[in-house]
Amino acid sequence: MSLLSVENLSLSIHGTQILEDVSFTMKAGQVFGLVGESGSGKSLTSFSVMGLLPEGAKVSGAAKLQGHDLLSLTEAQMCHVRGREIGMIFQEPMTALNPVQSIGDQVAETLVIHGAASRADALKVAREKLNRVGLTEDRFPLTRFPHELSGGQRQRVCIAMAIALRPKLLIADEPTTALDVTTQAQILDLLKELVAEEGMGLLLITHDLAVVAGVADEVAVMQQGRIVEQGPTEALFRTRTHEYTRRLFAASAHQPDRAATAGTEPLLSVEGVRRSYALPRASFFGPPPRLEAVKGVSFTLHRGESLGLVGESGCGKSTLTRAILGLEPIQGGSITLCGEKIHAGAVTPAQRARMQVVFQDPYGSFNPRHKVGRLVAEPFHLAPAPQAEQRDRVAAALTEVGLKPGDAEKYIHEFSGGQRQRIAIARALIVRPELIILDEAVSALDVRVRAQILDLLADLQGRLGLSYLFISHDLHVVRAITDRVMVMKSGEIVEQGLTGAVFSAPRHPYTCQLIAATPVIPSDWTVSNDALV
Repeated sequence: MSLLSVENLSLSIHGTQILEDVSFTMKAGQVFGLVGESGSGKSLTSFSVMGLLPEGAKVSGAAKLQGHDLLSLTEAQMCHVRGREIGMIFQEPMTALNPVQSIGDQVAETLVIHGAASRADALKVAREKLNRVGLTEDRFPLTRFPHELSGGQRQRVCIAMAIALRPKLLIADEPTTALDVTTQAQILDLLKELVAEEGMGLLLITHDLAVVAGVADEVAVMQQGRIVEQGPTEALFRTRTHEYTRRLFAASAHQPDRAATAGTEPLLSVEGVRRSYALPRASFFGPPPRLEAVKGVSFTLHRGESLGLVGESGCGKSTLTRAILGLEPIQGGSITLCGEKIHAGAVTPAQRARMQVVFQDPYGSFNPRHKVGRLVAEPFHLAPAPQAEQRDRVAAALTEVGLKPGDAEKYIHEFSGGQRQRIAIARALIVRPELIILDEAVSALDVRVRAQILDLLADLQGRLGLSYLFISHDLHVVRAITDRVMVMKSGEIVEQGLTGAVFSAPRHPYTCQLIAATPVIPSDWTVSNDALV
């Protein structure tokens, strides 16, 4: 008997068809990959299985867990299934965890709610599960809170919660998208070990084809609510019989056409920058210990150049970025933009206008109560302009990023993730900056939208002479969009040089480690006739 059998699953929400005749089967001890673009229906397929659909949802078909149809169960019966029979890991662990509850209590909660153990015994099991996922007792006591952990460590807590009752089926919805490559590799290895040792099935939902290639036994490709192709992973990757599958693979390997725009004139100069933070006192005697987050970093970014900055979480990338933006004071060194020093707390409007930033989550960086026209025009407080000129420049900026001037009258929730990122880029362009800092700007996007945004960035750089500081944990993206790359570890730049040279012949052991941890599709699984459509 199969572990999970989804049969002709269809779903509509308030009359809009979302899923249509979705069918697949997975076995115990198997990793089944579900891939596709944002909006293809991957997550709603898993929510249907879990009985977590919104109001107005109508579902038909069947989703059988070891022969028992989950769609026929009441909410009370599903509450018994969730956690006990099916565990789920979400993409963003910080929002999946309770910020005011300790990690021990959160893992133990699953057992207590299901009546599987007393609180004391549940805490013992919580300790065992946290040890199992690599959060050992000596470093991670049960009293720790989520904000005291890194992103990868928080995801490990979520995995411990999901496996606390040893469920038969584990659903992982984009579990590594926000993680750096070394942490991603560790989490994927952990999930594979759990499947092998516990005999559970893993339904892995992701837009990363390389991740699927490395862990999944079988894979299904979804497009607009339907499965268009499925089969054993290697066979599907080799044949790619459906046109949509071929487009996904072409987008995954896409390299934007980039004109040579880099000059020799320095735009941004960082010299010997140091930044440290005071840590909690270990005793009442002596000064508090300090964490040196950035240790004497130096580099130069030239006009028209695209410079990459890579490294795992906690290496100091974000601290360095905030210092460049004038949001963090530094204890040593200097930062110069266009020949003028940047001083935290005293950055002039003209300096702010010369450098803009695009963040990872475009939705979270916009006020949802304002229309797009007002959102894009926000930087005008740095360089005021008459209302008529502002409207014209907003329309021009939206057109520049492939949107319509009429989109200025819409709200941000009316756009897809890729469109929101285009709006974020339009906002950065509105004051005609010379430097744009892109902080994980494409890491949350599916492969086809990512390819479109990279093409857009390359086009804008060629036409407007922009300089980019591209911060990312995705080495594929860095290789595609940058001229030079810097590798950061423990607050220091351990290697830098031309991107192609660093990636093809890394000198530092840490760079070798990053490259080795990056998931790749085996070269003999690829075909040569794919084309991005």
